[in-house]
Amino acid sequence: MKKLLGAATLACMATAVHAQSNVTIYGLMDVNITYNNNADANKNSQFKLNSGGMNTSRFGLRGSEDLGNGLKAIMQLEGGVLLDTGASDGDMFGRQANVGLQGDFGRIIGGRSYSTTYDFILPYDPMGYAPQYSWATSAGATGGRKDGMLTGVSNLVKYQYDGKGYKLGATYGFGEVAGNTSGNAKYIVAASVFDGPWSAVVTYEQNNSAPIANGSYDQAKVWHLAGTYDLGEAKLFLGYRNFKKTMASGAADQRSDMLWLGANYALTPAWTLTGVYYYQDIKNMAPGADADPGLLALRAKYALSKRTDIYIAGGYAKASNNKLTGVSRDDAGFSTSQTSATVGIQHRF
Repeated sequence: MKKLLGAATLACMATAVHAQSNVTIYGLMDVNITYNNNADANKNSQFKLNSGGMNTSRFGLRGSEDLGNGLKAIMQLEGGVLLDTGASDGDMFGRQANVGLQGDFGRIIGGRSYSTTYDFILPYDPMGYAPQYSWATSAGATGGRKDGMLTGVSNLVKYQYDGKGYKLGATYGFGEVAGNTSGNAKYIVAASVFDGPWSAVVTYEQNNSAPIANGSYDQAKVWHLAGTYDLGEAKLFLGYRNFKKTMASGAADQRSDMLWLGANYALTPAWTLTGVYYYQDIKNMAPGADADPGLLALRAKYALSKRTDIYIAGGYAKASNNKLTGVSRDDAGFSTSQTSATVGIQHRF
């Protein structure tokens, strides 16, 4: 009888522990066949198998433990995967590696994570930060500049509070420079509001570079304003970014404005159509020295199930003043314009 009682007690304890904590394995696999013209310096065309069309592929672990009284311990580890080669896309857990607490006060984590800007602007990009084809996170500014948002931040403390009809967030990234607390530091605050069919967001970030010999540093200040309006079957998107970077060297400021306008349309319960135009206005340069690139992106997505989609997408990018540009926010441009098309499949687990 004692053995039976002991076994029952252990079983109950194991059940209680299982009920209070959990770890979820999750991931996203996205692969496609892509065509690009003007794919090299000789203006050759290219077909390739590509990892990440609608979203970058990733694998992760997400866990929580119920600590009682509405308080939870939370953790997350996530790394990128390149499906075309099977290689790691960056460091093993270069996307997410954090731990923290969640309760009535909100959610606070420490480690590496997406920035608050990234979190808050994502719902306002109709392409959802698609590697093919979105310029919402950054675009091909003149001279190889990015002029974009902070996406991932290391050495951070991040806070978010979800209220009724609004959301607040903040990120602080430690610069970890001895004797200079501002060098290499990151500061972000954001707020969004939503009521019925409409929503709006504003974010501000300051990104300091590592200090140079005299202790000064480059400093990028970035504002985002965006909004959506839901018409039922269609949803409209409008976004704006103001970018200004002052240089420790005394060189001219780097400035630009980014604007995007787009829509999603639910043609049927399975088919979703997306169209968006991104335009970047490069400023503070001599006449004729700026590219002012634009990107038109179109996508049709068909849901085979709740977790599996197939898609067809295309993009056309063009720059002014004989400057180079391309559809990708990551790859170099080799011509004043580029046309691209892709067909792919995505599965989430």
